[in-house]
Amino acid sequence: MSLFKGWPFSTTSLSEDHNGPTSALQDIEPNTDSEAFTRNTTNASRSRKQLSLFFGGATFFLFSTLITRRALARKYVATRPLLFSPSNRPPSDVNGAIEALEALNLATVNVVSLMMMLAGGTLWAFDISTMDDMRRRVRGGLGVDGSGRTMQDAEEEMEEWLATVLARKEEKDKRKRGDDAPDTSTNERGRPR
Repeated sequence: MSLFKGWPFSTTSLSEDHNGPTSALQDIEPNTDSEAFTRNTTNASRSRKQLSLFFGGATFFLFSTLITRRALARKYVATRPLLFSPSNRPPSDVNGAIEALEALNLATVNVVSLMMMLAGGTLWAFDISTMDDMRRRVRGGLGVDGSGRTMQDAEEEMEEWLATVLARKEEKDKRKRGDDAPDTSTNERGRPR
């Protein structure tokens, strides 16, 4: 008996379990469920939408790389001396401000295109395609999920947690000092600590 019983690519014969010679591919029922087809096409279109930012960034990065290479080649050609001219003199038509501005522009275009590609890949990897998906992920990570809790409820819960942690720390400090008198101080809302 094979471990891969019913596996479509199994090398063993399944005729011992069935009447007559059959193949594993005949045992698989065709999936004609339209819901599965709709789900797959929805996932495909969602994935295409997510990857469009990545491929847009990759295309933009390719163009920015070509522009940068062209600018560097043009600068290199400008520094080469002409035929029958002295090679110990640098070119005299250099404008530092223009070259600095061009370098800044090229670096900005390269970084923006690379960050666009990185953002697209990250959004695809985390399965985020809309702002609602992003909000749900961020709020889920912060503990404010779609379960009816508001930001104010989450902040109050955080304040209560912080108050208990600080109270425990204060009690430890009192025990360390040997002071067992109860503290009657209040917090900023007038509640006892």
